[in-house]
Amino acid sequence: MTLRNAMIEDRVSALELREAVSVEPDETIAETIALMRRHQTGCVVVRQQGALKGIFTERDILTGVLTEGVRLETPISTVMTAGPETLLLTDSVADVIRRMNDGGYRHMPVVEASGDVVGVVSVKCVVQYLVEHFPEAVYNLPPDPNALSTAREGG
Repeated sequence: MTLRNAMIEDRVSALELREAVSVEPDETIAETIALMRRHQTGCVVVRQQGALKGIFTERDILTGVLTEGVRLETPISTVMTAGPETLLLTDSVADVIRRMNDGGYRHMPVVEASGDVVGVVSVKCVVQYLVEHFPEAVYNLPPDPNALSTAREGG
């Protein structure tokens, strides 16, 4: 099967989703960052009474908290990305890659048809999928495919 066909046929459920670590909108930025560190994750979903309200990522820390001088006691709801785009378990891997690329996302929540968050897709999940399905193609790529060696490698 070609890479193109596999990405069209395989669904989000074929990816190794990350746990959806979540916080309530009134959690502070400091508490949220501490939770991200404890879970070693690049994002958290913000839920209110179980419903997805937003997403807060490591990028938000850099662009919304540090550069704007926002106090760490501020509620996460003031710096989160409200109403984030989501993926369904039935979306194709090709759709995931296209939507992440088009939106510039590194993390996207995955929801069931009911709207319940079941996990998060990260760029790392997509790369892992590619490596698992096409290890020869990935592992045999030179660091810079445009660079040509002028000397033999080795001793």
